[in-house]
Amino acid sequence: MIMKKLWKMAPVATLLVGMMAAPLTQAEDVVKIGVAGPHTGAYAAFGEQLWKGAEAAANDINEAGGIDGKKIELVKADDACEPKQAVSVANRLVDNDKVVAVVGHFCSSSTMPASEIYDEANIIDITPASTNPQVTERGLKTIMRTCGRDDQQGNVAGDYIVNQLKAKKVAVIHDKDTYGQGLADATKARMNELGLEEVLYEGLTRGEKDFNALVTKIKSVDADVVYFGGLHSEAGPLVRQLREQGSKATFISGDGIVSEDFVVAAGGGEFVDGVLSTFGRDPRTIPEGKAVVDKFKAAGYEPEGYTLYSYAAMQAIADAIKGSGSTDGDKLTAWLESNGADTVMGKKEWDEKGDLKVSDYVMYRWDKDGKYTMIEE
Repeated sequence: MIMKKLWKMAPVATLLVGMMAAPLTQAEDVVKIGVAGPHTGAYAAFGEQLWKGAEAAANDINEAGGIDGKKIELVKADDACEPKQAVSVANRLVDNDKVVAVVGHFCSSSTMPASEIYDEANIIDITPASTNPQVTERGLKTIMRTCGRDDQQGNVAGDYIVNQLKAKKVAVIHDKDTYGQGLADATKARMNELGLEEVLYEGLTRGEKDFNALVTKIKSVDADVVYFGGLHSEAGPLVRQLREQGSKATFISGDGIVSEDFVVAAGGGEFVDGVLSTFGRDPRTIPEGKAVVDKFKAAGYEPEGYTLYSYAAMQAIADAIKGSGSTDGDKLTAWLESNGADTVMGKKEWDEKGDLKVSDYVMYRWDKDGKYTMIEE
């Protein structure tokens, strides 16, 4: 009797085993990679840059045969540039989605807590955009970036303010965020090192739009340069209100405004005309990326800002998995530190912290048409 019951159960058991095995077989046929950033909210323009770049790279890699024959499958993770939400999506990517790598996050304040989760899970995380020095200064083994650092970016801005603009009175404004204040502090430190002390150091609150009281304070110190550490959503209204109150101070910011949304936030090209910003040497002009840039433009998308940085991060991950024959985070970062990667932005090499060995920050100037071009001097 028992034997008969066992015999009747055997097909069921076989079916269950088959059902359990099917997902495993499917999982082995793909390489799951998360793309984390602000896909909704005030900073969604930057999340779109990260997604567009990663998606294009994944499609191109898949069309070329994938990673050792396996197709890349992307998982979008929206952190809205909120640290708590970044922790939540990082846990989801690790525990539920079972990703083997992450491209992201965007905001340094999101990247730092999320990267601790990836590091504990031994998953490589390459951020295309988080520039705060502490991202790679905490001793984590699996965090890397395809962008530079704020202490490098701040040096370029500080040098330009002192040596090119010959500024006399500088107001340093920041958004109190890890990225914004960190960049403002790095620029301020370089100015101070060169003998120029700021006449005003003030923080504003992210999400606010009325900065008229702050503008009045800036005008009261007769600033000839206003340096802002933060993102386009606050930089836009700030520069517009400066101009509306008659201030002709040169407005300078960092890579957080390199989006056409800065022009929208400012209310038009007439308000951003003459604005200066630091950013890496325009990746759209690098010969290695011409075919990819042309492909983006043919599809009706301008690969501005961090789009190609994200594309390069995906290329680096794919190269590391191929080269090391593993998805182990420690092995992938070690491989990249030893071998570097050929990317859409040229050959990239990293040090033991996960930072690029060469940073290429330069100055840009915005015009009345709402476009930014590199300053050659």
